[in-house]
Amino acid sequence: MTKNLPFIRKDIERVSADLVKRASQFQAAILADVGGRRGALGGRIKPLHPSMKVAGPAFTVEVRPGDNLMFHAALALAEPGDVIVVEGKGDTSSALCGTIMSTQAQAKGLAGFVIDAAARDSAEIAEGTFPVFSVGTNPNGPTKALSGRVNWPVTLAGTTVNPGDLIVGDADGVVVVPKENVEEILVLAQKKVDAEAKRIAAIKSGDLGAPWLLATLVQAGVLKDGETL
Repeated sequence: MTKNLPFIRKDIERVSADLVKRASQFQAAILADVGGRRGALGGRIKPLHPSMKVAGPAFTVEVRPGDNLMFHAALALAEPGDVIVVEGKGDTSSALCGTIMSTQAQAKGLAGFVIDAAARDSAEIAEGTFPVFSVGTNPNGPTKALSGRVNWPVTLAGTTVNPGDLIVGDADGVVVVPKENVEEILVLAQKKVDAEAKRIAAIKSGDLGAPWLLATLVQAGVLKDGETL
């Protein structure tokens, strides 16, 4: 690889800590909705425990399936608050991380791991406070020998993640928000939260109708103009 195209990029532009803090107050689903129902990683990536939540800038890693050499390189370079995001090609033949790496990451102040691959030591990790999102689990350990890249664009479960993008994950899964759009998305997210709270309050007070439903059914050709359910 040429001098201008290094395997490892050390300097990245991150979404700010203030925006991360604000974003952490929203559900991943809210952010995905106001982002145009896009940005969510495929549903195969889930937290090792439903209570796990994560928010922070993406520190991206591409590895060869079953090898975690570059994951270790990222762990050495990542800064407090970062979420290490690993393109593991969806491989579950061996685990790319376990208790030792998650303990090291937590000691460094990292925010979490999101890996498109398997993890192990899941029971121990689930009992702790460091969030790990993965495709699943496997007791096999990885190799540590093959090259990859750090802080290049990666793709996890069908969604592209760029270094420094906002990552937010919870029991529903993980959503990525491009760092350029975070402030706008957070404004829209608050409006949606307020609107949903109003709607839920109306339902609880007895308003069980959906005001948009009939018009949408007509537009879809399910009902004719003037018909009702």
